[in-house]
Amino acid sequence: MKTLFKHKAVRLTVLLLAALLITFGIYYVTLPAINVHNPGFWIFCFFVLLIYGAALGLFDLSSLLENGVKSFSGKRKPKNVVYDKCNFLGLNRSFMTKIGIVLILAPIVVLLIGGIFSSTFFNARRYASVIEVEDRVFTEDMPSVSEITNIALVDTESAIILGERKLGRLEDVVSQYIVSSHYTQINYQGHPMKVASLEYDGFFKWLSNRNKGVPGYIMVDAVLNKADYMELPEGMIYTESAYFGEYLERKLRFDYPTKIFDRISFEVDESGKVWYVVSCATARVGLFGAMDIHEVILFDPVTGTSELMKVENTPTWVDIVYDGYLACEKYDWKGLYSGGYLNSLIGNKGCKQTTDDFGYIMKDDDVWYFTGVTSITADQSNIGFVLSCARTGEYIFYLVEGAEEHSAMGAAEGEVQEKEYNASFPTLVNIAGEPTYIMVLKDANALVKLYALVNVKQYNIVATATTQSEVIAAYIQLLEQNGISNSDTGVPDNHVDITVQDVKFLTLAEVDYAYVTATDKNVYRIEFNSVNESVVLLKSGDVLTVKASLDEKTGIYRVTSWEWKK
Repeated sequence: MKTLFKHKAVRLTVLLLAALLITFGIYYVTLPAINVHNPGFWIFCFFVLLIYGAALGLFDLSSLLENGVKSFSGKRKPKNVVYDKCNFLGLNRSFMTKIGIVLILAPIVVLLIGGIFSSTFFNARRYASVIEVEDRVFTEDMPSVSEITNIALVDTESAIILGERKLGRLEDVVSQYIVSSHYTQINYQGHPMKVASLEYDGFFKWLSNRNKGVPGYIMVDAVLNKADYMELPEGMIYTESAYFGEYLERKLRFDYPTKIFDRISFEVDESGKVWYVVSCATARVGLFGAMDIHEVILFDPVTGTSELMKVENTPTWVDIVYDGYLACEKYDWKGLYSGGYLNSLIGNKGCKQTTDDFGYIMKDDDVWYFTGVTSITADQSNIGFVLSCARTGEYIFYLVEGAEEHSAMGAAEGEVQEKEYNASFPTLVNIAGEPTYIMVLKDANALVKLYALVNVKQYNIVATATTQSEVIAAYIQLLEQNGISNSDTGVPDNHVDITVQDVKFLTLAEVDYAYVTATDKNVYRIEFNSVNESVVLLKSGDVLTVKASLDEKTGIYRVTSWEWKK
């Protein structure tokens, strides 16, 4: 064996095979897209050239590490030069070393030059032209509502808690699987839902269950605040927690080696079939600039089959093609760079940007991202709001001035500051013709406790309650008390005169109510708070004019507003 290894051809073959194995190992673990628009591809090329340079003897890697750059010049002879024994080309050592250095540094040069000439400094207006934004009127585009059914009020943090609690009740699966923390917001059969697949709880759980796959997923109702476990007829083989060839991204990479994967979303179509929706990106500017989605892969995790299509051909049941952070970033390109790069730094004329988070609205059977837009020089106010369709990439802007989202969150938290609840990021709705933030207030365990409505223009107008109907009723009452009225309230105009027979005060879910029994035997519920504390003065025989709607489940009327009849 030693004699055989003395032959140059044998040594060279062994070194090249070793380099090939190392290269494949790096590729197998890092999974870079073989695409010139992917910076990771050039980094991969750098390491591959480094490995093969050492294998071919273009330089001695150990001497390089020990002696530094001087070993490249040829002035200091390395202690153990592979080149001297493997130079099958018979070329000058110094020349070969220089060629090797040039090849190895080439990917780094591409990264630097490509990055510079793809930057906003040279291409500001090209970045700004990536999207088009349509201006619309808020009150015309979003009608007033009396019930919120199209907004995901439950955020991901709360969905994770609900999903884990649901899984904990399933004895047959909880010992082998966990719920993924990567929830996807979808519009399922016209209703906002968050979905997340189950995942293997470690390598050995995968090993023992890989034949049957992952048996189901969690679906969280983002309006009603409840979770359900959905069992699949066949298990998912390719998942984010599987290993080797069944690892989802590795399967996708080997099927599509040149595609740059941006977002991989777990989704469910209208029939309940599970999919992974894979967004594929490319550069819109230069080599690496303005990365945007141009293709979509629909991947079946049960069978491992998939289909590649253009964004415009994506089926309507697909909800998430564009990531929310990418949607905000693209709007920022337009808002900041429409006047050129220098204007974004110095003049700031017309410069605007999105706030640092986003919410979800279901509109036209699609999921839309919602976020505020503020002037780059403003601090705590919005000049409007932007919606972006997560499937098509369409943008809509509403010119509505008012408080930015974090100010509204602070106002809602301050309303119940003694409870130390945390507000979720709000979303915009039309209540009684007024642009209004809606959000939920959560306790320290991320469980939803209250709903909150905050007026966009006057964020000191805040209503909180345990149910949607109650918070909307309280909010409309506050609008009327503050002289803000609109004929389109979204609530039936049911004014009636009643005579009080009896009044009782009860506390439900930490909210105080006055239950007024009228002489006609109907019961009217009034929320008791600082806004209408005069309710404590009610007594038998008082005649009131109330505006109320009947809760058909309980037979009790919910009072929107009331006053003593003159």
